[in-house]
Amino acid sequence: MSCSTDVRRARAFLQHAAEPANPVIARYVADVGPVDAAHHVYEGSAPSGVLTESRHDVDWMRADAGLHTAAELGARFVIPEDDEWPAGVVGGLSTLAADDATLGGLPLGLWVQGEPRLDDLASARSVAIVGARAATEYGEHHAAEFAYTLVSRNVTVWSGAAYGIDGAAHRGALAADRRACTVAVLACGIDYGYPAGHVGLLKRITASGAVVSEYPPGVPPARHRFLLRHRLLSAFTRATVVVEAGQRSGARHAARLADKLGRPVLALPGPLSSAASAGCHRLIQDGTARLVTSADDVIAVIEESEGEVDPEPEAATPLDEADRR
Repeated sequence: MSCSTDVRRARAFLQHAAEPANPVIARYVADVGPVDAAHHVYEGSAPSGVLTESRHDVDWMRADAGLHTAAELGARFVIPEDDEWPAGVVGGLSTLAADDATLGGLPLGLWVQGEPRLDDLASARSVAIVGARAATEYGEHHAAEFAYTLVSRNVTVWSGAAYGIDGAAHRGALAADRRACTVAVLACGIDYGYPAGHVGLLKRITASGAVVSEYPPGVPPARHRFLLRHRLLSAFTRATVVVEAGQRSGARHAARLADKLGRPVLALPGPLSSAASAGCHRLIQDGTARLVTSADDVIAVIEESEGEVDPEPEAATPLDEADRR
């Protein structure tokens, strides 16, 4: 069942009036409802704490423009009032906000470009593959191989569409050309074309999978948005695989969030001399992550957490160098 246009428009307005993951705004929407919350923020009659977190130069035209842009792109703004909304998965994010307010509140809505429904993606067997942008050939090779094999075994691969490990994972998943798909979670609006070198890759992802963002069209990427999008990657997937990560890598942040959400965290070991694998080694050493060396290891962990047995896999054609690119 679709909700009213007023509710969708109100949630789109609130995403422009404050950072979409703002926990203060999220709580206010839960208290008074999205339509009243949007009008109170616009009129300046909301509680002072809410107005402090809100931008004062936002009008309703910006919300309308975002919805129009999404429609032109063949995308949609999925909100909690829709049947497609994966309430169980998204609701789990409240545990992160309760633990640390900087991790944001519940999403006001998610912008989705691609055919798969959000609730179907949330219920599918899935894995997040994350890692360094400044990846090595070793890391990109294994990210692509893992993704290819996982999709060949009907496991959906999620990542962040960034350069390095993310891009390699998406390309490996697309090369498998199977029933499972790949999903990219962005730290900007779906229309922003970021990173520029992955515009073609994002189009390929959309054609068979989905691109998802918590940020409305027109919103540029920013450092804090990359960190917040990790919570969506962790929440929507059954496990997180860190392929390469430096000591201060954002991929380690994704691993910590997955661990807080009770999802298995897995890490690929690398050469002892490689700074690009130092974060993976630390995650394994401190017990946050389990060591994995193959996609079979990843599937075994998913089966263990679900109490399921993976069906006998069909033979997969090895991923060649052209597919990795």
